[in-house]
Amino acid sequence: MVDPVLDELEQDLAGVQVTALGGGHGLAGALQAILEYAHGVTAVVTVADDGGSSGRLAPALDIPPPGDIRRALLALSPEPSIWRDLMEFRFEGADVAGHSLGNLIIAGLAGLTGSFEEALDTLGELLGARGTVVPAAPVALVLEADVGGAVVTGQVAIARSRGPITDVRVLPAEVRAGRRAIDAIGVADQIVLGPGSLFTSIIAGLRVPGIADALNASVGRLVYVCNLTTQDGETLGMSGADHVEALTAIGGIRRPDAIVSHDGPIAVPPGLTPVVLASSEMPGVMVVGADLARHGADWPEHDPAKLGGVLRRLA
Repeated sequence: MVDPVLDELEQDLAGVQVTALGGGHGLAGALQAILEYAHGVTAVVTVADDGGSSGRLAPALDIPPPGDIRRALLALSPEPSIWRDLMEFRFEGADVAGHSLGNLIIAGLAGLTGSFEEALDTLGELLGARGTVVPAAPVALVLEADVGGAVVTGQVAIARSRGPITDVRVLPAEVRAGRRAIDAIGVADQIVLGPGSLFTSIIAGLRVPGIADALNASVGRLVYVCNLTTQDGETLGMSGADHVEALTAIGGIRRPDAIVSHDGPIAVPPGLTPVVLASSEMPGVMVVGADLARHGADWPEHDPAKLGGVLRRLA
């Protein structure tokens, strides 16, 4: 059951602007939840993905990796359409084996327009997206982390690594966050971080120069959504409090105004542990516990409707 204190936070949400930061399936799930209540939604997507189709296209075409951006666009476009079907299609053979057609469409539109962000705007219109997707930086970035005393390079390698992660960097260091990403954070009434891979999605975006500064200067309410379980590799053995500590110490951001944590039964895969957080561990921060899981899912995941109901009351 949702914390009763949320009932006191009900308000007129007409015109509320929400900006969500992250990448991968976690950001897509958060966007689906935010569509339940927000008037305007902007997704600021990390651009350090070096795996799969994105990892092949980004360096070859000199564009930001399109995979996480494609997922965000689809999350903001829930209505069925031929464009949605095309964006989700993946090739299985020949020279394009493993590529998502959506990634190729993004790359093609970027070539036609000469602007990656304009390509995303055009594709958003074709999909009927109920929000905007912008890359955290205008170019593909390389993620680098200190893991167990060793330097590990690349998003995929970091995600699979073993050992405590004590620092995360993005390269080249001189790249700055995109103007639209900074503006989206500045005008937001609510800023949502998570769920998603703590270091390789969320903190990877926060470490883009300019993002953390914009978030710290923002007057929007900062909400962190805890993952349901730890992630094999980068967060093994980490508690909910450890996650928040990493966000502030490594991500360089202020403490969240509110933290949302799952409270209820959940099937935890072998080797992983639930990510739980008690109010006593975060003095001065509103910690909201609620049943957020999609029960019956093959893998622990948030139910967008449940999460949207909680985020709505925190907007």
